[in-house]
Amino acid sequence: MKSLRTLLIFTAVLWSGGAVAQAAKPVAPPKPIEADRIVAVVNDEAITLHELRARIAAVERQLRAQGTQLPPPDVLEKQMLERMIVDRVQLQFAKESGTHVDDAQLDAALRRIADSNRLSLADFRAALEKDGIAWSKFREEIRDEMTIARLREHEVENRINVSEGEIDNYLANPESSAAANEEVHLAHILLRVPEQASPDQLQRIRARAEQALAQLKRGDDFAKVAASFSDAPDALSGGSIGLRPLDRLPSLYADAARNLKPGEFSGILRSPAGFHIIKLIERTGGAQAAQTQQQTHARHILIKVNDAVSDAEARRKLMVLKERLDNGADFAELARLNSNDLSAAKGGDLGWLYPGDTVPEFEKAMDALKINEISQPVRTQFGWHLIQVLGRRVEDASPERKRMLARQVLRERKADEAYQDWLRQLRDRAYVEYRLEEH
Repeated sequence: MKSLRTLLIFTAVLWSGGAVAQAAKPVAPPKPIEADRIVAVVNDEAITLHELRARIAAVERQLRAQGTQLPPPDVLEKQMLERMIVDRVQLQFAKESGTHVDDAQLDAALRRIADSNRLSLADFRAALEKDGIAWSKFREEIRDEMTIARLREHEVENRINVSEGEIDNYLANPESSAAANEEVHLAHILLRVPEQASPDQLQRIRARAEQALAQLKRGDDFAKVAASFSDAPDALSGGSIGLRPLDRLPSLYADAARNLKPGEFSGILRSPAGFHIIKLIERTGGAQAAQTQQQTHARHILIKVNDAVSDAEARRKLMVLKERLDNGADFAELARLNSNDLSAAKGGDLGWLYPGDTVPEFEKAMDALKINEISQPVRTQFGWHLIQVLGRRVEDASPERKRMLARQVLRERKADEAYQDWLRQLRDRAYVEYRLEEH
C-alpha cells in the first residue's frame, strides 16, 4: 500500500510540472484495456472479439473508400460476425475435404493483385503496411478467399449437370440470343432462410426483408441497406454482383431485371435460398450472340516464373526480347528459342481463339492490340507473355460451338443458386454458439 501511495504522489508531481508546493490533484485511473474474449463458437473453433474488431475496421475502411454510408455500429458488428461464421464453416469444411492453397499458388495470386494495382510486389506490400495492414495477415486472408473459391468450384460448380434437353430448349428459345446480347450490372440483398425453417422463423426473416425494402423506399442507399441486412458473401461490398450477361444470371434475377430501369429496385423475391431484393445499376449491350463469334489469331512468347526464374527476371527477359522484336527480329524464331509454352514449336502460334479461350488478363491485352502489334509484357497466372495479334474475323459458330456456349451459360445460371443452397445447408449443419452479448 505504501509503494502504491508513493507512486500516486510521484505521478501527481509530474503532472503539476514539478511544483511540489501545489496541491496534488487527483489522478484519473487509467482506462482499462478490455481483455480479448470469445464472441462465437463455430463447431470446435472460437472467434474472438479481437478478430471481429479487426475485420470490422477493414470493412469500414473499404466502405469509406467506396463512399458507402456505414450501417449503425451494432448492425455492422452482427453482420460481420455472421459473415465470419459462414467463412469459418467453409474453411473448416475445406480442411476436412483436403482443399487447400499452397504458398506458390498464393504468391502467384498476390503478384496478380499487385500487377492489377500497377505495383511491384514489394511496393504493394509497402503500401499495405503503410496503411497499417500486416502483410502476413493480408496473405492469409487472400489464402482463405482463394480456398473458399476453390471449395465452391469443387463442391458446387463441378457437380452442376446440364442436360442435352436443357441445351436444346435454350437454343430453340429466341429470347436466349436477345439475353446474350444484353448485360446488366446488378446489386442484391439476400436474407437466407434455413432449410428447415419454422413458420415463426420464416415470418421473422420475411419481416426483415420488408424492413430492408421499406428503407430503400424511403431513399436509403442500397449499398448501406445491403451491408445492414444481406446474408450474401458480397453484402459488405454493397451487394454488387458486377456486370454480367442477362442470360447467365439466375432466372429469378434475370426475369426481375428485365422489368427494371437503371436505378430501380425490385420488390421482395422468393427462392429456395431465401428472400431477395435486386437493384439494376446499369444495362448495356452485351457480347455477341452464340450465332456468330469474333475470333482472334494470336501468338505469344511465355516466360514462366518459378524457383529458378523470379518474377522480375522473367519480365526483364521479355523486355529484352521486345526490344529485339521492335528492331526487326523474327517473332516465330524468338518464340521457338525462348518460350516456355507448348506452342513454342509452332513459333508461339495459338491459332484462332474464341472469347473465353484464354485467361482474362491475356484476353484483355490481346483485344487491345491492333493487327501485327506486339504487346508490352503481360502478367497472367502462367507467367509473363509477349502477345502479337495476326488477324481477326467473325465466323458463324459451328453447331458444336453453339452447344458448348449454351452449356456454359446454363451452368453459370445454375451456379449461384446451387452455391447459395449448398452454403445454407453447410451453415445449418454447423454448431454455432453466440457470445457477442456477453459481458
